[in-house]
Amino acid sequence: MQQDRAQHDPGILSPELDAALRQHARRRLLGRGEQLYALGSTPDALFCVEKGMLRLSVTSAGGRESVLSVVSQNQWFGEASLFSGEPRGNDAIAIVDSAVLTVPAAAVHQLVDHRPDFLLQFLSMMGRRYRMILSRMDDTVLRPLPARLAREVLQAHGRELEAAGPHYPVTLNFSQEEMSQMLGASRQSINRLLKQWEQSGAIKVAYRSLTVLDPGALRALAELDGG
Repeated sequence: MQQDRAQHDPGILSPELDAALRQHARRRLLGRGEQLYALGSTPDALFCVEKGMLRLSVTSAGGRESVLSVVSQNQWFGEASLFSGEPRGNDAIAIVDSAVLTVPAAAVHQLVDHRPDFLLQFLSMMGRRYRMILSRMDDTVLRPLPARLAREVLQAHGRELEAAGPHYPVTLNFSQEEMSQMLGASRQSINRLLKQWEQSGAIKVAYRSLTVLDPGALRALAELDGG
C-alpha cells in the first residue's frame, strides 16, 4: 500500500528508504503554533511527521501568510533545500500538537551516496511535489472556489484513510483560516461554503475540525469547473 501511495503522494517514500531514514531519526515534539524551522534557515535536516500536522507557508512583508501545503502523518518534507544547499524557502509550523522525526543532513547524504536508487526516489518526490504545486496553481485559475475547497477536503480525507485505515465517518483537523490562506480566498467565503455543505448533510463542522459524512457529495463538488 505504501509503495502505491508513493506514486501519488509527494511526501511518501518506499518502505525500505523510509525505514533506513527512521534509523537515524530523532523525535522532536512541537506544540500547536510552534515553529519547526524558519524561512531562510540552514537546511540541516530532513523531516517526517510522526504524529500531527504541519503547514508550510510564506509570509509577506505586510504580514499576510500564504499556505503552500499541509504535511500530515508519515509524510517526509524538506528535501529540496537539503539537496540544493539553499536556505529554507518557507516556514514550517505545527497546526496541532505534533511529533516530528528529524534526520541529520549528513545521514541523508550518506544513504544516497551508497544507494543511487534512494537518490532517484528523492528526485521523484520533488517532482511530485512540484506537480502538485502546479496543479494547485491551475485550479486557482480554472476552478471555482467550491471545487477547490472540496478537492482539498477530499485529499485530507484520503490521507486520513491511508494513515488510520477505513473508518466512518472521517474527522479531520481543519482550520478555516489556514484553508482560506491556502486557497487565496476570504475566511468568510470558506465559512459560507462549509455551512451550505453542512446543511446538505455532506459534512459536520466543529471547532478546528471537520467530519466528512458524504464523500460522494464532495467528489461531485470537486468536479465543478469554471465554465
